Parts: sequence; structure tokens; C-alpha cells
Amino acid sequence: MINFEFVSPTKIIFGKGQENNIGKIIKDKGYRKILLHYGKSAIFKIGLYDKIINSLTENAIDFVELGGVVPNPKIDLVREGVKIVKREQIDFILAVGGGSVIDSAKAIACGAKVDFDPWLFSLHEKEPTSALPIGVILTISAAGSELSNSCVISNDQSHLKNGFNSDLIRPIFAIMNPELTFSVSPYQTACGIVDIMMHTLERYLSDVDDLIFTDEMGLALLRAVLNAGKRVMENPCDYNARATLMIASSFSHNGLTGLGSKMYFTVHKMEHVISGLYDEIAHGAGLAILFPAWAKYTKELFYDKWAKFTKIVLEKNFSTKEEATEFAINYLENFFKWLKMPTRLSDVKIYPNDFAEIARFATKNDQQSIVGVKKITEQDFLAILELAK
Repeated sequence: MINFEFVSPTKIIFGKGQENNIGKIIKDKGYRKILLHYGKSAIFKIGLYDKIINSLTENAIDFVELGGVVPNPKIDLVREGVKIVKREQIDFILAVGGGSVIDSAKAIACGAKVDFDPWLFSLHEKEPTSALPIGVILTISAAGSELSNSCVISNDQSHLKNGFNSDLIRPIFAIMNPELTFSVSPYQTACGIVDIMMHTLERYLSDVDDLIFTDEMGLALLRAVLNAGKRVMENPCDYNARATLMIASSFSHNGLTGLGSKMYFTVHKMEHVISGLYDEIAHGAGLAILFPAWAKYTKELFYDKWAKFTKIVLEKNFSTKEEATEFAINYLENFFKWLKMPTRLSDVKIYPNDFAEIARFATKNDQQSIVGVKKITEQDFLAILELAK
């Protein structure tokens, strides 16, 4: 186990009807004017918008609205949000939605404190030194941004999708009512299940061994998500299964399942290339395609880890680690298929004649590698794309 620091200051306000208290929560914290940030139609369809407005009004909270966040949230809307926050002298941002809305709010929160383009944070040319406080009402279990220190933003002009990390952007509270996720579509629910699993699997499959506490905790989370995911896909209104996914979403990505390990997030970085170039591809769908291919390509590095996963999570024993590894990777790929996720690039209309351009773009003509236990060069990326074709 390597040295680490763990920060998780977000207060979780969990349970039925907690969203009705949002006005009082903000009032009690002393904020005077907020930016209400959300997506497009979902919060209106489920009646959440009216609940929030009523609660804010009853508690005399002044607010300005900015909707329109889309999957793979865009820097252009972040820039618009920064202008609004500065002009209106906003002192708090309320993000209502899932990871895209929360990440957009985080980028606005950082951009509001500087006089340069907030895209520079995503380019890693600048680091946040302060940020407006953020609160969350969560409506989808997936990205875990409600507890994480990460923020991923897309740029339509450059086709780059980049993330940056800072503990300054961890939300101060997150309201979690599983009922708000009942109406999430089967496709988006499945995307979320994949993303939750990847946040822990990518921490688990590292080059740090003998992480007894951390590995056991991560494997328990994965087992819970597999079980709850199956239940939710059969019954979208299963409250306890939805609650499990919501909690797992948060704790899969707040750092808890990676204590004392190294975080490379190689597959996430590869997926950001894909959904940056092909904006219509959802993050979870891209992960469902790339992870099995990457796992097959790198399996020799993780025989011990996969064998432990197979025994504890899948409750299967094999005579060799190699057999256990093959079973585990095939199991996950078949589970993604059962979720009706794409598992091949051809499923999302990406074909072999596109592969060379993708690999060159990802590695800047092989001038840089994607970090990982095995660094991914242009040729490695091409090989993985071939496995996923």
C-alpha cells in the first residue's frame, strides 16, 4: 500500500423527499443568490423542477437559471455560465442532474474565480486555486461526480474531452433520493451501471498488490452493483436496488476504492478519445466497448487480480488463474450485452477504416502514450481497437 491522502467532505442527504428541503438547506448555509444548473427536459418531466422552485421561493432564495447541459458537457455552456455567475454575483451553484450537469457546474465554479478561459483547466495549463461552492440534487446513478474531485468537459472545436482534478470542486452536499432515478431510461441506467463498475475496476486493476482492505471493499461494491443492476433492469422502481446503485455511484468514485493504490484510468482516457471524436456515444457505452478489449489485451498483467475477482465477486473457482481471468472478462462482456450495451465498435458505427485516425489522434501521432500499468502507444491502441471491432 502506497502513501495516500483521502478527502471526502460532501454531506450526503439521503432518502425519499429530501429534495423538498433544498431551499432550507441553502438558506441555513447562508448563501444569498444561486445558479440553478440543469440539463434539458428530465427534471421537468418528473416534477423535480417545480419542487425545487417552490422550495427556493418559500425560503426567499434568489436564483438564476442555466439549463441545457448535454451528455459530454460542453465548454461553451461553461463559458456562458461563468459570465452569468460573474454578472449576477452568484455565491453558490446548485447542480440538478447527473455527472454531466455536475461536471459543468464544477467547471463554472472554477471559471468564476479567474480571468482566463476555463478550458485551460481541462488542458492542464492552469490549476484551480479557488472555486464557488457547489451542491447537488442527484437524478442518475453513474458518474459519481457528486462525491468526486474530478471534472470532465468536452470541446466541440478541438474534439477533445479532458478532465481535471481538484479537491476544491468536491460538492459540499449531495441530495440523494433513489425515487428520482425511477424514470431513468433502461439505456441510461445501463450506461450508469457500467460507469460505476469501471470506476472501481480501474482502481482495482493496478500494479499495487496486497491491498487487503481496499480490494475487499472494491470487490464488495462490484458484487453489490452486479446484483442491484440485474434487479433494476428487471424492475426500474425497485427502491432498494436503485438506492444501492446511487450509493455505489458515489463511493465508487470518491477515492475510497483506491486507497493506497495507483489510479491510471487507462480505459477512461481511451474512452474520452472516442466520445470526444464521436459526441453521440455515451460515456458508459464507450466503456462497455473498450473495457473488455483492453482487459483481453492486458490480461497477463492482472492474473492474480482477476482470479480474486472471479472467486469473490462471481463466486467461481478455477484450477488456474488464466482460466479464471478468461471467465471473468467474458462474464463482464456478456453482462454488458445483457444490459443491451454496445460491446463492439461496429455497434456504434465505428469501423476499421477509422482506427488509424483514432489511434493517431489519441497519441498525437505516437508522440505520447496513454498512462497505465501498460502504457498505451499508437500501436497498442490500434490493437485494442481491433479486439473491439
